[in-house]
Amino acid sequence: MRVAITQRVERIPGYAEQRDCLDQRWTTLMEELGIDLVPVPNGMSSVDGWFERQNIAGLVLSGGNDLTHLPGAANASPERDKTETTLLSKAMAMSLPVLAVCRGMQMLNHFLGGSLTRLSGHANGAHAIFVSDQTPLMGEYREVNSFHTWGIQPEDLAENLLAQAWAHDGSIEAFIHTQLPWTAIMWHPERPSANPTRDAKLIRQLFFSKDTPCV
Repeated sequence: MRVAITQRVERIPGYAEQRDCLDQRWTTLMEELGIDLVPVPNGMSSVDGWFERQNIAGLVLSGGNDLTHLPGAANASPERDKTETTLLSKAMAMSLPVLAVCRGMQMLNHFLGGSLTRLSGHANGAHAIFVSDQTPLMGEYREVNSFHTWGIQPEDLAENLLAQAWAHDGSIEAFIHTQLPWTAIMWHPERPSANPTRDAKLIRQLFFSKDTPCV
């Protein structure tokens, strides 16, 4: 299975370069699950055309870069925002499965008309989460890693999204789309955590199951 994955943008002043970057741990994780990742370049003139040529069966929105519209956005990338907006439009039209991680979850909520709230105590650590009783696949999660400063409060959530997990402050840590095979999580499955087996099950269910939504 070929799954597209978006990349963060880093600017390297000493070389006057703008680089697309992807943590190598994503490749390790997905290869073990039987998924070939196809990194998406940022800044293409025709994202639609590129996507149609790749024979893609799903999409991962990875972490990194604040969304450009946020006040005081850090390391924002307008070209990445544009690329991901186009990819989500294609995924919606084709009903492709989407896994949105951290910034990806923020982008997905924004794409669907939701908003974001600045949070404290969620960067570079781990914390407990509370999971909906109606979510068997996430029911075993107790603690997740955390690397974000922007989050989604219940009142921020876009239409047709259903919260599945929450942090201690009430911010949403996971949601699904009620009609499309789209799942979003604030934690990073590619980084060290207490949940490698649970994350693997979640990803397999999303990309290899025909059930919609992923619950």
